[in-house]
Amino acid sequence: MSLATLLVLADGRLPAGGHAHSGGLEAQVSAGRVRDLDDVAAFLRGKLATSGLVAAAFAAAACRRPGRWAELDGGLDARTPSPALRKASRAQGRALLRAGRAMWALPPIGREPHQPTALGVLAHAAGLGPEEAAVAAAHGTTTGAASAAVRLLALDPYAVHALLARLAPACDRIAGEAARHADDAVNDLPAAGAPLLDIGAEHHATWEVRLFAS
Repeated sequence: MSLATLLVLADGRLPAGGHAHSGGLEAQVSAGRVRDLDDVAAFLRGKLATSGLVAAAFAAAACRRPGRWAELDGGLDARTPSPALRKASRAQGRALLRAGRAMWALPPIGREPHQPTALGVLAHAAGLGPEEAAVAAAHGTTTGAASAAVRLLALDPYAVHALLARLAPACDRIAGEAARHADDAVNDLPAAGAPLLDIGAEHHATWEVRLFAS
């Protein structure tokens, strides 16, 4: 394991457009479901256990299986019923590949991939393994939305980062579970859903004024 390389891949300052996305939090704040730090904690735990697990498993599988990225991307489409979320995921995947090409030699992978697929591609190109890809994916599931929470709810950034520290063991657990699926057939990879995120994303896409792209 290269810890330094993993830190580069998981760094929130990576110019991959993550700052433009709230991970579905903006829609939930607007709906009144997330109002304070405790609500953010519950939101992040739920996101980790559902879409976070799926993203981490697919990132791990994409890292393990060079050349099968199109098949994995199809599996992610099937697990993303919201067209708005598919669009957001592919936009983030495109931006991530652009950043990755500046750092490592990437193989051609076809059409614009979903973000977890792109993350697995980068992890493989960087010499990382499925476990590291899963850690980066799980970590990104929490940090992006947590950063958005500071802006959306005017929360104390120190308190938000304390929350992220408390969630670190859960990130490790989800990443470990995800990595164990790295060799599974696409149909057998995790498919945990989060219907409120899907519904919220479709409503969010219709707003004329919003802080975040998703």
